[in-house]
Amino acid sequence: MSFRFAGLAAVAALAGACQPASEPATEIAASEPALTIERIYASPSLSGATPRSLTFSPDGSRVTFLRAKADDASVLDLWAMDIDGGEPYLLVDSQVLAPDERALTEAERQLRERARISSTGIVRYDWDTQGEAILVPLDGDVFYVSVESGEARRLMETPEYETDARISPRGNFVSFIREQNLYVIDLESGEETAITSEGGGLVSWGVAEFVAQEELSRRTGYWWSPDEQYIALARVDESPVENIQRMEIAADGSARVVDQRYPRAGTDNATVELFIAERETGARRPVELAATDDIYLARVNWASDSATAYVQVLNRMQDQITILAADPTTGAASPWLVETTDIWINLTNDFRALADDTVLWTSEDMPGGFRHIQHRAADGSLISQVTSGDWVVGSINAVDLEDGLVYFTGWIETPLERHVYSVPLDGSAAPTRITAGHGRWSARFGRDAATFIGTYSDPQTPARTALYSVDGTPIRWIEENALVEGHPYFPYLDDHITPEYGTLTAADGSELHYQIFLPADFDPDRQYPAIQYLYGGPHSQQVHRGWQSMRAQMFAQRGYVYFTLDNRGAANRGREFEGHIRHRMGSVEVEDQLVGLDYLKSLDFVDADRVGIWGWSYGGYMTLMATLQAPDAWAAGVAGAPVTDWTLYDTAYTERYMGHPDANFGGYEQSSVFAHLDNYETPLLLIHGMADDNVIFANSVRLYSELQQQRADFEMMTYPGQRHGVRGEDRSVHLWTMIVDYFDRKLKEGE
Repeated sequence: MSFRFAGLAAVAALAGACQPASEPATEIAASEPALTIERIYASPSLSGATPRSLTFSPDGSRVTFLRAKADDASVLDLWAMDIDGGEPYLLVDSQVLAPDERALTEAERQLRERARISSTGIVRYDWDTQGEAILVPLDGDVFYVSVESGEARRLMETPEYETDARISPRGNFVSFIREQNLYVIDLESGEETAITSEGGGLVSWGVAEFVAQEELSRRTGYWWSPDEQYIALARVDESPVENIQRMEIAADGSARVVDQRYPRAGTDNATVELFIAERETGARRPVELAATDDIYLARVNWASDSATAYVQVLNRMQDQITILAADPTTGAASPWLVETTDIWINLTNDFRALADDTVLWTSEDMPGGFRHIQHRAADGSLISQVTSGDWVVGSINAVDLEDGLVYFTGWIETPLERHVYSVPLDGSAAPTRITAGHGRWSARFGRDAATFIGTYSDPQTPARTALYSVDGTPIRWIEENALVEGHPYFPYLDDHITPEYGTLTAADGSELHYQIFLPADFDPDRQYPAIQYLYGGPHSQQVHRGWQSMRAQMFAQRGYVYFTLDNRGAANRGREFEGHIRHRMGSVEVEDQLVGLDYLKSLDFVDADRVGIWGWSYGGYMTLMATLQAPDAWAAGVAGAPVTDWTLYDTAYTERYMGHPDANFGGYEQSSVFAHLDNYETPLLLIHGMADDNVIFANSVRLYSELQQQRADFEMMTYPGQRHGVRGEDRSVHLWTMIVDYFDRKLKEGE
């Protein structure tokens, strides 16, 4: 096998030396690539067997994970592997439990859309604390599966669809949401109890509201105390939220008007309250979150002894986070920690209440806004600054109190690689890297922090997962996923293209990272069309040394240079780097992408007149803003599911970065696509799902109308029944065949 690779600096020098004095070399059309669009979206996945939701059993004797069926990559089953040896084995077959899985309800579809879950079958599971059983939500109900016997007990069989089911901390109960109320089943007696009964209509209990799910990464609305005596739960009243009527046109041609409570920027949010309920009596006590209802309930965590509920509250503009310490017996709460910023607060799941009543917490309240680990006392005072420096902690993975060590993932050496590190809890020494290679790692530690499940990938290595000792020594494979004969990608290895990485400099001196894929059969004497892919928005990193999307291979193997640059605002560079876009989205991002374009066009092997640009979601917005602000820069663009006017997008996301529309009217105006539409010149293909409940279809409909009023020439494609992403093999093939054909027509005509 071989990986096609050329050092870009050497190639550029060679291209300059060999450049003819007169006309550029004649292009020869690239041969039809072996890697077809149809194969990219067929089963099995070209990335190979990629286990998901990996975790240790409570006793540490086995690892469990979700794996796609070999003949259908969209359907997941539950697998296991014994730590002591033996091959992985199927633990729960989704099609045995539910041969004819019923259609998802609207609530469940929305939950999965928010979590970006496109698979079916078993999409989540939950171990009991004894390691004897696993909870499997499936078919709208919940199954309790004995690990030893494999016997599955269906806990309920109701016409209603149960969601957010999980096992209580000590394994005695199963809780779930049914018709906007929280229920608990006693596993010993089988008795079902309604913790709440007032939910219905615009009021729900134990459910995360839309913006909490979509923008705060909080997809639950209830939290058990470790001793199972209390449940903290949210009450959500959506009546203040604006009702948007949107038309959903389904794949069968039917249409319906959907009433969606969608809080657009500057409008009212849902009212969210927090209560603490006693499980045995049902008594509920309110927790006062703030002096105003105009806040976001961000996270809830419990102390290990269940004596305190720690509640994270964001103000409306998200530049202050308050952690409250609440007494579950009274509901009384007082500030435990308050952090403020002149940029915005980035939430994490790093709050860890330890057995000794102290707390680990990661904070960006550091020079440069780099996230680091802090050890705090029970009263919130700082015990030690565990990590520091001009790099970012990704997440806390485990804590070993006996040896005084913290394990975490982070980006220390370079923002392109993510590794696992250990560091003394008292901060007395620098972190020690425990993972090898030059790629991206994720880790899941066992309870004793003696072993971890590690997954690694790099541009030449699809994700491979193994069990490791705490010092990084491999113990055994869970999924080697080796690129050998029999691997789905093996037939395409000889054509695989590895990217080159580099940096450019923004106008303010910031360092910008890029990656570039050279075309198949690269010849430095030729000139090639190029595609510039971008996302551009916050909380995203596109340039990294992990296994890359097949889209890059798809374009490069069709004779394109494929280029990506992370502009200011991208993730994993610190909050100050992100904060460049504050109150002015669609400005510095475009400036930086133009720096990338200038570099791309400076390469002798790139035809400067044949460079296209594309992106989806924020990347679709960026495609529009870039081509409108630099109308002669790109030859063609593709914008998928774009925001076109930030007043049409939701409160929590938009106001975090843009502020309130009333306080930043000029910023909103200039960040709108419509402020620049008179510059429309670059040919565009516009794409949107007609049932999109995130970037609602109205964004594109208004753009279509305005362009038609201008008599502008553009192309468009809509997808009936599709939401923010286009799902399914057939539609995906259709989408990408269309996009490739569009760029071929615009960038390769006359070859």
